[in-house]
Amino acid sequence: MIENRNAKLLLFSLLMLLFAGSCTDQEAKKEVAKEDDNPKTKKIVLPEGFAIDHIYSPSDNKVGSWVSMTFDDKGRLITSDQYGSLYRIDLPPIGADSTVKPKIEKMDFPNENPADTTKKKVGMGFAQGLLYANNSLYVVVNHNANDEFSKGSGVYRLEDTNKDDQFDKISLLLAMNGEGEHGPHSIIQGPDSAIYVVAGNHTDVPQMSHYKLPANWKHDNLFPQIVDPQGHATDRKEPGGWIAKSDAEGKNWELVSGGYRNPYDIAFNDDGELFTYDSDMEWDFGMPWYRPTRISHVTSGSEYGWRTGNAKWDPSYLDNLPALLNIGQGSPTNLLYASKAKFPDQYRKSLLAFDWSFGIIYSIQLTPKGATYEAKAEEFISGSPLPLTDGVIGPDGALYFLTGGRRLESDLYRVYYTGSEKINERKVTDADDLSKDFKLRREIEQYHKPSPAGTVEKVWEHLGHEDRFIRYAARIAVEHQPVETWRDLVFKERNVVRLTEAALALARNSDAHLRDDLLRKLGTIDASKLNNRMLLNLLRVYEVIIARMGKPEGALNETLIAKLAPLYPTQNNTLNRSLGKVLVAIHDKSVVEKTVPLIASAKDDTTNNASFMSSSNLILRNPQYGLDIADMLANIPPAQQIYLATMLSTANAGWTPELHEQYFNWFYKAFGYKGGNSYIGFIDRARKIALERLPEDQRAHYGKLSGDSLVNESGKRLADKVPGPKGPGRGWGVDSALKYIDTDQDPRNFTRGSELFLALKCGACHTMKGAGGSFGPDLTQLASRFSKKDILEAIIEPSKVISDQYESKLFTMKDGTTSLGRQVGEDEQNYIIVQNPYAPQVTKSIPKNDVASVKASDVSIMPPGTLNVLSPDELRDLMAYLLSGGNENNEVYTKNKK
Repeated sequence: MIENRNAKLLLFSLLMLLFAGSCTDQEAKKEVAKEDDNPKTKKIVLPEGFAIDHIYSPSDNKVGSWVSMTFDDKGRLITSDQYGSLYRIDLPPIGADSTVKPKIEKMDFPNENPADTTKKKVGMGFAQGLLYANNSLYVVVNHNANDEFSKGSGVYRLEDTNKDDQFDKISLLLAMNGEGEHGPHSIIQGPDSAIYVVAGNHTDVPQMSHYKLPANWKHDNLFPQIVDPQGHATDRKEPGGWIAKSDAEGKNWELVSGGYRNPYDIAFNDDGELFTYDSDMEWDFGMPWYRPTRISHVTSGSEYGWRTGNAKWDPSYLDNLPALLNIGQGSPTNLLYASKAKFPDQYRKSLLAFDWSFGIIYSIQLTPKGATYEAKAEEFISGSPLPLTDGVIGPDGALYFLTGGRRLESDLYRVYYTGSEKINERKVTDADDLSKDFKLRREIEQYHKPSPAGTVEKVWEHLGHEDRFIRYAARIAVEHQPVETWRDLVFKERNVVRLTEAALALARNSDAHLRDDLLRKLGTIDASKLNNRMLLNLLRVYEVIIARMGKPEGALNETLIAKLAPLYPTQNNTLNRSLGKVLVAIHDKSVVEKTVPLIASAKDDTTNNASFMSSSNLILRNPQYGLDIADMLANIPPAQQIYLATMLSTANAGWTPELHEQYFNWFYKAFGYKGGNSYIGFIDRARKIALERLPEDQRAHYGKLSGDSLVNESGKRLADKVPGPKGPGRGWGVDSALKYIDTDQDPRNFTRGSELFLALKCGACHTMKGAGGSFGPDLTQLASRFSKKDILEAIIEPSKVISDQYESKLFTMKDGTTSLGRQVGEDEQNYIIVQNPYAPQVTKSIPKNDVASVKASDVSIMPPGTLNVLSPDELRDLMAYLLSGGNENNEVYTKNKK
């Protein structure tokens, strides 16, 4: 990845002259017929039959950037500024004249120190979760208490005790240790009338009255641990983000689920099942442990396997659950179930998942399958820019949503279906309509607590159930019972599936004295006769035993090697990962010799972590994040090779000089790939772990061979080949930038200008004097066609004018999917498009017979302000280089020479 994200943005600042507008990957067939001239709503694309109102702009009215909302019992909207107060809004009804404005009331609260008038105080706010229920307003504060606002992070209940329509009593129900973007988030009311809260992985799990997910979580990964090289979440421990519930008074808190990175919101569907939308770590993009943003089914006691750095659990591990649907890259914020909306069933029977980064609301349709669901997605609403923060269905059946966050421009919108009078009342699923597998899972989940004698016998057989969610629920139920009531059953069990689940439960709830007995019992399983899923489960149990209880010794260890080594390698990437790291941990001498050739030849499984939204289809939606994706896709890292190379970094046995040569040579090549922001740091740390295990007199040789010269001193970035911008930058406008250019009397530095051009990767898309990319136009004659003001305006106000020669187009397919890219050709059967400006040679064919409509984008990919990384002198040097056409003898450089 390019080290300076702003540098990449500057590259595309010239694309008004050369490259397309991006808009969002919007469905043209879904536009409302009426032409919209409101810039607040014109950028937003809706399904057919829907309309949108822009109601209010908090940022325009200097009342902050709103991130959370709820309706009270009088139909008023209550919102919160991310870094400020709460507001209550009387909304104009749907169809009201545009002159009818919302009534905004800043909510006041008792002043803790009325005599202190020296500083503006916030009485209640900084909320990332709001819920009106039980005649109260529940507020999830995300804040480190200070002079401005004395309330720290936690769940607060606000009550109106004297019935004057003002909250006068504030009670802290649950204090939380955590704040910021991975701190406490949303709060909702469940169908059981309990309140449910979700928090990110920078929020410690508070003391709970009960833990449906047993509080015996550990790292449980034999993979060599490397924490994020950029320092993110390096001290955060399992179980990561979590979900809890309580009664209305906050007296009895239960941990429901854990193992998330940073889920912002949760939602129940008509079946009374809970879901969340968890985030990925975008810096891990391209790494084998990267997990796309995903929709998860939050069952009782569920674990979703987040661990810091590279230690995240694979979805195949039987001690966590798989996602229902991988969405792809993005930043999840809101999640709601639209059952109360006056929408067509297609949408009101779906989860609406909000992505902040790329401005998309996804509609997620769920179909029962076994004891869980299968899910499919489509785009519901999208826009650019549209930094979505929160949404709720109003009492009028419309969808209200907010944009903002991080002090960005904030707006309140309403989306409604124009044919709502034809929408019939929804039919809520009755419990009797649920499948037998759903009912069985729920019955088992009743025992996710200490239960009467005989409970283990009731659920034991379900450890072997064919449905993974039922097996999981049964194991958690067993773990809640005293170990002495079921330990002997483990050693009596003969069914392979039940035995692996039971052995896992015992490994998680016992200590090292049972290690050898467990390994001997598992040794009765003939691993060579297992199918892939059963073998993966067995390997996972071995891993947890070794991680928690230690490596076996002597003959028992040799027996385990003899059992597993002949199975490695396989044709399955996931099996090779699990087999390989267990063999490394037990010091198998053959694993190095078998793995080094694999590192050079392993191919990635393209179905692994397959996502609804393809990465290439996101590039043109948001330049800040999309260009990171574009950069990586141009030279994507080989994930399986990275995993195997990292796995071998701690291997002690089986090395030869020839194997070391092959192994360390791979790292040199690996530095040439493009991954997320932490990619170089992860690769370099794995390399150094391996180097540290060498004799001291060999380290210099293999260090040079593996790429010492390629990385900077910190090991986090590639060494700069040319100096990039040093700044300090500033907020350049057209007039201020032009003033500096026009009044420049000093000779310009050709070398510095060309360095900036190269360092900012301008040449990746543009040609200058015959050298560079071909995706954008040749810039050699730029000054002969455009004035300095034209060029600056194109950079600073990129959407003002977009050349149709380089515009991007939206292709909406008959099945509702979409593709966005620059059309570079067509034939009788297909349109040919390019989606990645860093890889213009990679094209995509779109069958014309499958296309419902084609629409040109009218929003440029270049964001305003992309020159802001440059100091005045750097701006002058870059502009001089562009105006010179790359000619150091141009008058730009000669006119001021003395």
